[in-house]
Amino acid sequence: QVQLAESGGGLVQAGGSLRLSCAASGSIFSINYMGWYRQAPGKQRELVAAIPSGGGTNYADSVKGRFTISRDNAKNTVYLQMSSLKPEDTAVYYCNVLQWGHSYWGQGTQVTVSS
Repeated sequence: QVQLAESGGGLVQAGGSLRLSCAASGSIFSINYMGWYRQAPGKQRELVAAIPSGGGTNYADSVKGRFTISRDNAKNTVYLQMSSLKPEDTAVYYCNVLQWGHSYWGQGTQVTVSS
């Protein structure tokens, strides 16, 4: 089993920044995908950004140029630097990792952007 611990959410004014962290622990052997998703009230969960172990990144169009995903393999941690935040970024943000075909989710961290 892999456990994920997210941190860094909170309340911020529009135009501000936050950095989310997600640390993986437990039976870690070869995490080949790490990503961030979000779910706003009344909406489906959506991909925000992803970073596979082989390199490269993938972003939702709505966050390109504002969010940056990165990972520290030595710490089994993935980060999401969020800048120029907008009220529509308000959501619960979830960390997701894939290992050997198994998908693991964090408990979620609330991000609220006030106008």
